[in-house]
Amino acid sequence: MPNETVSVQREAIVARVRSHSRALIFPGIVLIATAGALGYFSGSFAEDWQNLALLTAGLLLIVIAWFLPFFAWLARNYTITTRRVVLSSGIFVRVRQELLHSRGYDVTVRQNWVQRMFGSGDLLINAGHDYPVVLRDIPSVSITQAALHDLMENNQNVVSMRRQRDESQASDETTVWGTR
Repeated sequence: MPNETVSVQREAIVARVRSHSRALIFPGIVLIATAGALGYFSGSFAEDWQNLALLTAGLLLIVIAWFLPFFAWLARNYTITTRRVVLSSGIFVRVRQELLHSRGYDVTVRQNWVQRMFGSGDLLINAGHDYPVVLRDIPSVSITQAALHDLMENNQNVVSMRRQRDESQASDETTVWGTR
């Protein structure tokens, strides 16, 4: 058996991406406005229960309109490596999905007019499933699309070279094509 050297390509992280931070503008405005209103109106009511109700309503609004959207934004991220795309999401229940570059897929960019202004967009990866995997509102979407095309092409070349090498090696079996 010939001495073969196996080259193992280490997996390296190419990019870690989240949705565009533009999604946090409205929650940020709500946080600032609520904090300002609480500061202005706090203690201005005659009854203690009214001041307590104001504080409770303000804190509830901050939790619902700022805290939950912020942590939902933090909990969803996309990691692109030299071998795969990893989609992770969830706060209490973590969901992880992986797409290998070597399998090949179709990459489509979808942008609305606001996303075009900021250079972001939705990246649809069609890997042959019933529905495409969507990386929602990622910044620099065209650069990410080009990087995915290059990574997919490089991985397919490595896989095809391995297949060609395996097929070109002589087998130990002897084949007899008919005898008389």
